[in-house]
Amino acid sequence: MGIKLDIHQFPCLNDNYGYLVHEAESGQTVAIDTPDAARYLEEAAARGWRINAIWNTHWHPDHAGGNLAIKEATGCRIIGPAGEAAKIPGLDLAVKQGDVLELGHAKAQVLDVPGHTLGHVAFHFANQHAAFVGDSVFALGCGRVFEGTMEMMWHSLKRIKALPKETQLYCAHEYTASNARFAVTIEPENKALKAYVAWIEKRRADGLPTVPALLERELETNPFLRADLQIMQIAMGHPGDPVATFAEIRGRKDRF
Repeated sequence: MGIKLDIHQFPCLNDNYGYLVHEAESGQTVAIDTPDAARYLEEAAARGWRINAIWNTHWHPDHAGGNLAIKEATGCRIIGPAGEAAKIPGLDLAVKQGDVLELGHAKAQVLDVPGHTLGHVAFHFANQHAAFVGDSVFALGCGRVFEGTMEMMWHSLKRIKALPKETQLYCAHEYTASNARFAVTIEPENKALKAYVAWIEKRRADGLPTVPALLERELETNPFLRADLQIMQIAMGHPGDPVATFAEIRGRKDRF
C-alpha cells in the first residue's frame, strides 16, 4: 500500500490555486507556493494541519510572496530553486534537478523546468501520480517565456511530457478556459480537444476547477506539448523543428 497524500486545493488571489499537501501518518504538511499567506494559514487551521515547510516553484510574488508571513507564524522551513536562491524570501534550502524531498513518508523528485523563470522547478510525487508544476505548464497552456529562451522552455516541457501519463499536473492558475479558446485556433479538427473544451465549459459553468490536468489528456490536446509532432510542425510552418514550432505557438498565444 503506497503512502497516501491529502491534497487540498483552493482558489486565492484572482486566479491562483493554493495547495496544501498533507501526509497523515507523519502529520507533516507542505505549502506549495504562497500566493496568499493569510489564506494558507486559514485553510491549514481549518483542517487541523500545521505547515511544516514551504516548497516554492519560482520567485514570482504570487508564488513566494507569503513566505515570510507563514514562516513567522509557523516556524516552517522554506525550500526553493537553487537557480533563484537570492530571490526566494526566507530560503533555508536550495534544490535542483535530481534532488529528492521528503514529506513525511512520501518522496518528491525535484525537476528543473526553466523558461518562465530561469530557476523554475517542479515537484513530482511519482508514487502518488502528482506533480506540482507552478507556471511551467497549465491545462492546455504553458507559462510565458519571461526569463528563459524558447529552446529552454521546450526542453522543460519535454521533461514534463516524459512523466508517466497518469500524472496529475497541479498547476498554479485557472487559465484553462482562455487557453482552450486559443488551442482550438491551432488544432480546430482535434477531436480530443473538442471533447476537452466541452468538459471545461461544463466545469466552469458549474463553478468547478479544471485543475489538476491529467498528463495523458494534455499530450493529446495541449498545443505547447505537441510541437514535436510532424503534423503540428507542418501546420506551423517549421517541419522538422520542434523548437521553432513551439516558439511559433507561444508567439501566437502571446498575441492572442
